[in-house]
Amino acid sequence: MRLDKYLKVARLAKRRSEAKDATDAGRIESGGRPLRASHAVKPGDEFTIHYASRSVRIRVEAVPERAVPKHDAGSLYTILEDEPHLC
Repeated sequence: MRLDKYLKVARLAKRRSEAKDATDAGRIESGGRPLRASHAVKPGDEFTIHYASRSVRIRVEAVPERAVPKHDAGSLYTILEDEPHLC
């Protein structure tokens, strides 16, 4: 599954276009390298998402074939680190 679609399905981004904009801006990275929206997400992948007020590092636990119910979205990933940005 594409990274932008995974972020939408896992409810880490509100809209797929928002996820694509984040990848285009370099706010999603893995191993210090920015990821593209077309990156193929696999279970075990780890990446960091830089939101406006915090950075979240996650590990992908599962990649569904289609959308999942809202209450199951949290089981698709594990939060490894959640740091607020200091201004």
